[in-house]
Amino acid sequence: MRLAREERREQILDAATRAFGRTGFADTSVDEVAAEAGITRVILYRHFDSKTTLYREVLDRASERLFEQVGAGGFGENTIASLLGAAAGDPDGFRLLFHHAAREPEFRDQMDKLTSTAIEVAEKALDGRVPPGPWANWAAKVTMTFTIEAVIAWLDAGRPSPDEAATRIRTAVRGIITASGPL
Repeated sequence: MRLAREERREQILDAATRAFGRTGFADTSVDEVAAEAGITRVILYRHFDSKTTLYREVLDRASERLFEQVGAGGFGENTIASLLGAAAGDPDGFRLLFHHAAREPEFRDQMDKLTSTAIEVAEKALDGRVPPGPWANWAAKVTMTFTIEAVIAWLDAGRPSPDEAATRIRTAVRGIITASGPL
């Protein structure tokens, strides 16, 4: 079936997200992405100049979807539920951003921006609860890392009870915040 150019491009991005989401950039070949999309390598290269270009676009799209769902504002009562919803809506993209791409030096610049934004959100949540300084910085990083890893574990467990998962993660985050505050 012949698709319009933009539809074909979206099909390739969807397939690339799934393929890269399984094994990351280095361990996924262009042929694997093409096979996942049900196209030839030649058609893939008509839409994307290189594997790197394709991967960067996949990361950009996954980041945009995440920000659309969660936002980059402050940390509120619904932030973790929104994060779980974003992960459930695009599990391959979420894993790709926070599991694979975070460990790939070639894409460090993109991931550093995403990590910095997540840490800023965590720092806003700590404002007034943890005195500024090294403990606040530590708590923001631990909170961000814990939350992302908890969401990935939730995805891996088959996404059980999203409401209960959000409550449990929120409770653990509150524990981190409490542990970071004055003794």
